[in-house]
Amino acid sequence: MDKSDNNPPQTAEQMLRAAVQDPRDLTRYLTYLNTIKSEGLSTSVMVVPLDAAINWARASSIWPLTFGLACCAIEMMAVGASRFDLDRFGAGAFRPTPRQADLMIVAGTVTYKMMPRVKRLYEQMPEPKFVMAMGACTVGGGPYCKFGYHVVKGIDRFIPVDVYVPGCPPRPEALIDALLALQRKIATGRPIIERYAKPAGGGKDGGAQ
Repeated sequence: MDKSDNNPPQTAEQMLRAAVQDPRDLTRYLTYLNTIKSEGLSTSVMVVPLDAAINWARASSIWPLTFGLACCAIEMMAVGASRFDLDRFGAGAFRPTPRQADLMIVAGTVTYKMMPRVKRLYEQMPEPKFVMAMGACTVGGGPYCKFGYHVVKGIDRFIPVDVYVPGCPPRPEALIDALLALQRKIATGRPIIERYAKPAGGGKDGGAQ
């Protein structure tokens, strides 16, 4: 089956409508686009919101941390190998240090003895950073949820989780699907607003420092 059947190419107008939420901003960007087309510059000039450009760069260059705890890590290794080839999605550059990674895939059973090390690695990762809970043990304790006194009953009790990947262990295809879901989540963010905009009306964060 041709890949173009699943992902037909989008026009510039469609991409703008998907990226811009405010109708006034959308009208402004479409006006710019029509002006560029009328002047014959559509092949050399691109009109795009800064948020969309930042999100495209983030989603297309995810660097996971080289990090595994138990049997689910074998499936994560398979995703990075040649058969499944995570590089196709711009996320195959596994980094050996948390200071160069922006995605932590917690793959495997997390014990209370290991939890402080996991949290320390998460805190050493630079912003923006994301966490993927891979496998039943990581999501909720798995087979140890009832009698495993030494196993953390969900990694989200200690660090925030963006995407959950259930299974024992989940297939490599499930991890790829979770990565695509994370890329969609990144693509809908508004990093400029989240970083620089102040709440209107002088809320709890809007007063004088």
